[in-house]
Amino acid sequence: MDYRRTHRCHALRKEDIGKVVTLSGWVDRRRDHGGLIFIDLRDRFGITQLIFDPELSQKAHEQAGALRSEWVITAKGKVRARGEGLTNPKLDTGEIEIEVETFEILSKAKTPPFSICDDKTETHEDTRLKYRYLDIRRGDILEKLVMRHRAMMTTRQFFHQEGFIEVNTPILGRSTPEGARDYLIPSRIYPGNFYSLPQSPQLFKQLLMVSGMDRYFQIANCFRDEDLRADRQPEFTQIDVEMSFGYPEDIQEIIHRFLKILFKECVSYEVPETIPSMTYHECLEHYGTDRPDLRFEMPLVRIDTIARASDFTVFKEQLQAGGCVKALCVKGGADISRKEIDRYTEFVGKFGLRGLGWMKRQEDGLSSSIVKFFSEQQQKDLEEKLGAETGDLLLFGAGSEALVNQALDHLRRLIAKEQNLIPPNVFKFLWVTDFPCFEWDEDEKRPQAVHHPFTMPHPDDLELLDKDPLKVRSNAYDIIINGYEVGGGSQRIHDNEIQKKVFQALKLSPEDVQEKFGFFTEALQYGTPPHLGIALGFDRLIMLLTHTENIRDVIAFPKTQKASDLMMQCPSKVSQRQLNELEIHAEPKEITWI
Repeated sequence: MDYRRTHRCHALRKEDIGKVVTLSGWVDRRRDHGGLIFIDLRDRFGITQLIFDPELSQKAHEQAGALRSEWVITAKGKVRARGEGLTNPKLDTGEIEIEVETFEILSKAKTPPFSICDDKTETHEDTRLKYRYLDIRRGDILEKLVMRHRAMMTTRQFFHQEGFIEVNTPILGRSTPEGARDYLIPSRIYPGNFYSLPQSPQLFKQLLMVSGMDRYFQIANCFRDEDLRADRQPEFTQIDVEMSFGYPEDIQEIIHRFLKILFKECVSYEVPETIPSMTYHECLEHYGTDRPDLRFEMPLVRIDTIARASDFTVFKEQLQAGGCVKALCVKGGADISRKEIDRYTEFVGKFGLRGLGWMKRQEDGLSSSIVKFFSEQQQKDLEEKLGAETGDLLLFGAGSEALVNQALDHLRRLIAKEQNLIPPNVFKFLWVTDFPCFEWDEDEKRPQAVHHPFTMPHPDDLELLDKDPLKVRSNAYDIIINGYEVGGGSQRIHDNEIQKKVFQALKLSPEDVQEKFGFFTEALQYGTPPHLGIALGFDRLIMLLTHTENIRDVIAFPKTQKASDLMMQCPSKVSQRQLNELEIHAEPKEITWI
């Protein structure tokens, strides 16, 4: 029997009644009603009900009795209307069914390790990853992969129309310091030497600007051997963009238009006509992080002056030690119990904060065990500073600025989620600018580049490169959506003298520079146009578009948080012959698979 379909399983309607059709797919459900057997046939597009009637075909009816879930079949028959009162409004095809005349079993299936026809059934993620092909078949992951395809096609079309040329850059390259560990590939031809998988196409895309490409983009595969979390994978995809003869506002305007088209095309969401901007230091001051979630209020408010004038010893000691005191105002949070506040205190303790002060704004004023340490005027100052109203909860953190920022940032996000303060189906966009150019590396006792050593310092801070490099801002920018860093980029250095000063600030000797970046610095000496770029995390964009917080949901065959593939059971051993060819001696650690 020919298994080529005349229609997909979502396509038939009452207008098709009387047609003879052929459908192919998986048995989703089987129902035996005595004389009649009903099969829900499924493909990735939808479901159509088949009916096996012994009066129409005794042979087909007898064979249908053996069918089981996930068997693949092809069936030929006539479209007919369902009986009165038997329509299914939940299905696109709910008004019709197929009278099966002939069918053929194309392949049989073992009993799956979890339900396929019900994608809401709770199944441990490890099991779903081990049988990823079955998990995709359930539909939810498949829909996200379809969204990924739509976003990818929209991306290519947009940048093509903007005059950007897609260029594939090498996967096998040289190991260069870019902030994370490289994945290394041993060379058989040059034993003891290694290729590196790209953390990003950074140097290649800059070389393309040197080559006169003018505008480049790539949907690039990237690799980083780093500790994983819900929004990280060891192999990921980014939209890589670089252009010549532009300034940050030029590329930001292009990315803004791209996001407007992407969100409109994929989820019919109207991105605002303007995206607000905030400096790095403003973000840390008001939200404790350089990627704030602006879908809800509750900023961090510094109360150093009030705390210093109070009699509360805990706050005063932290201030004397050079720390700070910041507070959150939880609107309507006075109903939060002491038990919950204790849980919040335990939560911030995970980030090193030794305690969490609190006050509740009642009808007659502030109340808590620490209110007595604040004068009546200081209490009024707190209420005014934090915008506290009756029914609000005030939470206080004291310690080093970095510690307080980190702890209260995470607490702010936790409370917003638990108190349902985050509006659904809302996207808040933000540009973050003026990042530090350098940060202190305590291990190596020298400055290191926050982004990479080819980031242009802020033009107003160039004089500080020799005097105080840690105060130099970079001409860099990140795009934040709903608290996720979705993309980051910068103006690049095209002036050799500035590049030399940056290397000097990083305490890199000429020999170090030649060893790590010699091929690149050589290219910059042959006429380099001013250029800049950005890389957008494609996987994170799809996470936002599909409303998931797990990056594994938007990647066809992802790794676990321990960077293992449970389906392929890798990383894995290789034969001694392969190791001998590479002149590598290895004693592999045993891995226990589920």
